[in-house]
Amino acid sequence: MISWISFLILVAMFFAHLVDDYYLQGWLASGKQKSWWEKNAPDPLYRHDYKMALSCHAMSWSIMISAPIIIYSLYAGINLDWFLLIIPVNMAIHAVVDDLKANRHKINLIADQSIHFSQILLTWLLFILIFVM
Repeated sequence: MISWISFLILVAMFFAHLVDDYYLQGWLASGKQKSWWEKNAPDPLYRHDYKMALSCHAMSWSIMISAPIIIYSLYAGINLDWFLLIIPVNMAIHAVVDDLKANRHKINLIADQSIHFSQILLTWLLFILIFVM
């Protein structure tokens, strides 16, 4: 049985996703697109700089969606040392998915968001199954 606190953690994770993926990206939304660099900084020196923008946004997003779990765990005295490996894993997945959408044009926004929602749900399930149940 899932407790109401576990459910609230999941809701907070989805809310963090919406805040980070839609409101906090700012310039990174443009900077993670290779075409932005080609148009605004065509010097070959900057041809890979979009990868840094992708990585920065992916790191921010991964930390944001993990924050509800981390905050609850600090309050509940749960040791999350190994679980913190989830942040770099989610970061890598998020960066690849965003690159597939923004640069390679292999997926659309629906697929992009579906994958991110799946990441959130899987992260939450791992936490619930390992630490709460």
